[in-house]
Amino acid sequence: MTTGKIHSLESFGSVDGPGVRYIIFVQGCRMRCQFCHNPDTWKLDGGTEYTADALLEKALRFKTYWGTDGGITVSGGEPLLQIDFLLELFQKAKQQGVHTVIDTAGNPFTREGEFFQKFQALMEVTDLLLLDLKEINPERHRKLTGQENSNILDLARYLSEIGKPVWIRHVLVPKRSDYEEDLHALRRFLDTLDNVQRVEVLPYHTLGVFKWENLGIPYPLEGISAPTKERVENAERILGCRK
Repeated sequence: MTTGKIHSLESFGSVDGPGVRYIIFVQGCRMRCQFCHNPDTWKLDGGTEYTADALLEKALRFKTYWGTDGGITVSGGEPLLQIDFLLELFQKAKQQGVHTVIDTAGNPFTREGEFFQKFQALMEVTDLLLLDLKEINPERHRKLTGQENSNILDLARYLSEIGKPVWIRHVLVPKRSDYEEDLHALRRFLDTLDNVQRVEVLPYHTLGVFKWENLGIPYPLEGISAPTKERVENAERILGCRK
């Protein structure tokens, strides 16, 4: 029996997809984003184990609140690291008529082997993806997240190829992901995609710093403040944000 490692659950989410949503935060992520506000989700071997049936049963208790737009969003951590569990959960959710969303940074994506076969099956039962594009510049992306971005951009291309609806999210961090030339480059990349329904700029904040301190991890953005309203509006204008 496939089980998922779950970090936490939120009954009434309103910012991770359309409508009111039941948010499932999975455990485990290989990215090390300097601005991460949930570093407690990084460990791959943590979390509470759930079967898909048990988790879906908990979620469906709130179905009456979802209306016509709401449903289930799986966030993280990184959901695609638990693709077997995610596939089973979404297959069973669709049998119950549930709208399904994945919030992903795309790091595990590849068009090769068993993962890609499972990913193709997963897309058949996924209604929408919230895709986090942290930085378009490869070197700056590596500095910001500890990982490459070529396969993440390829995920965006693949989702466009199959016509899967996507909301793009970009966390705006001063001195890290707020370079004028990179914002314009990201906009040019988005212009090559045919499936982007919405673009969101998420201003960097320091609300999760205490988690780094509690875990004994040095905080890499010490001294960097949240972006100004003007910089957020500038990024929204360049990226053509549609809300």
